[in-house]
Amino acid sequence: MSNVLRIACGNGNCYLVFNGKNAILVDTCRGKYRQKVLNACRQFQLRLLVLTHGHLDHVENAAFLSQSLNIPIAMHQADLELLEDNLKQHLSAHSILGKIVLAASIKTFQMAEYIPAITQAVFLEDGDSLDSYGFPDIKIVGLPGHTNGSIGLDVAGQDLIVGDALMNMFYPTVSMLYHDKEAMQKSAEKIERLGPRLIHFGHGKPVKN
Repeated sequence: MSNVLRIACGNGNCYLVFNGKNAILVDTCRGKYRQKVLNACRQFQLRLLVLTHGHLDHVENAAFLSQSLNIPIAMHQADLELLEDNLKQHLSAHSILGKIVLAASIKTFQMAEYIPAITQAVFLEDGDSLDSYGFPDIKIVGLPGHTNGSIGLDVAGQDLIVGDALMNMFYPTVSMLYHDKEAMQKSAEKIERLGPRLIHFGHGKPVKN
């Protein structure tokens, strides 16, 4: 059975999902953490890098880690445009804390000098299995709302990696930032319908749903 290992990088997380020595990496965090993430990956035989969505704090090290570990990158095609410009999908927020996080995020996106290009990406859809990469107990869950192409990974029916579809920066909640509020709320309901899971966030410590 597959297990989830959290790699905390400042206020963000990426994850190693492993079964024995085989592993996949989920998200990559910011550039200054690339060596920490790479060192954690060296403990395993990496098969795939999955991006939950296209925002800078999740993809900045993707090309570097893909090349260093000789693994393909997988994501939803709807977020491919964000790899060129994180502002291509407008973000909104409805709470005071959300608006603070939004302002900081947009400033970060605007200051980003360059996100290394990703070539030959594997595109994932809701319901896809990662069986071909040695993980038959991982299913892709479509979680649009934060971005059009946000996805999660349902691991062995026990763990759920949600990217930024949910957040735990200050307290567990739906994403404080969203491109499509209605889709975000439907994704949160979809997570609830999955039943008991340990939720692993892009930001914050895991909690049980």
